[in-house]
Amino acid sequence: MMEATPALQEKYLDLQNIFDEMGSTLVAFSGGIDSTLVLKAAYTVLGDRALAVTAVSPTFPDIELKIVRQVIEEIGAPLRIVQTDQLMIDDFVRNDANRCFHCKTDLYQLLQGIQQEMGFHSIVDGTNVDDLQDDRPGIQAARALGVRSPLVEAGFGKGEIRALANFLDLSNWNKPAAACLSSRVPRGVPITRAALSRVEQAEALLFDEGFSQVRVRDHEGIARIEVEGTEIMLFSDEQRRDRIADRLKKLGFRFVTVDLEGYRSGSANFSRATRTPGSSSEK
Repeated sequence: MMEATPALQEKYLDLQNIFDEMGSTLVAFSGGIDSTLVLKAAYTVLGDRALAVTAVSPTFPDIELKIVRQVIEEIGAPLRIVQTDQLMIDDFVRNDANRCFHCKTDLYQLLQGIQQEMGFHSIVDGTNVDDLQDDRPGIQAARALGVRSPLVEAGFGKGEIRALANFLDLSNWNKPAAACLSSRVPRGVPITRAALSRVEQAEALLFDEGFSQVRVRDHEGIARIEVEGTEIMLFSDEQRRDRIADRLKKLGFRFVTVDLEGYRSGSANFSRATRTPGSSSEK
């Protein structure tokens, strides 16, 4: 556990004061470190008047739900799991540059229903100040629906979040960034349930092989594997390489490739037609 500087502890007090002023809140909780710190602060101040809400859908990997339950057990906060299905939204399935806007609109409207049902003061998310540097349609949806971002209000960047989470002994303080499974499908390629399932199973296989950060980009049947640059050398093991290729082909991929540039955020964000890089709002 690292020490928190006086400045960082002061910021944490500011974060707690934000929740004290709210009186009650719903936390859009993904199990990532950003929303975890938000929930930790909210629950510390508000107790059961802070409710974590996790939306489970075809775009949310099972492995992330396990992390959600683990972190909730550590913090002790109440959790409500709700079901949603973005594949019922035509604008989402179309998979254009506004896909995340439609996804987050669906989520926050669902949370608004819970907010009204329970009489909670606000809905908050895990957006931090570093996120504001990217083009993130999901943030636009949050603002349009009145969702607050306490980490932004208190001035937290990603590095400070991880440092404070370590200080608070949160087990996921160094958890790699995650993103919904739809981010593995290139822009302009319609999102299907089969593609999401194939990607989820493929990434689970690679995690089982010992990789710490994994993306399997699904280019219409071609698996483009991204891992941390330092882990690319693991593919030099012929048995591991053959095993991975065989198992991914059994999932339905016709070809299996390894991207020599390694993992990088948003690398599937380009149009099938133009191949022009898109925003960096996805992981």
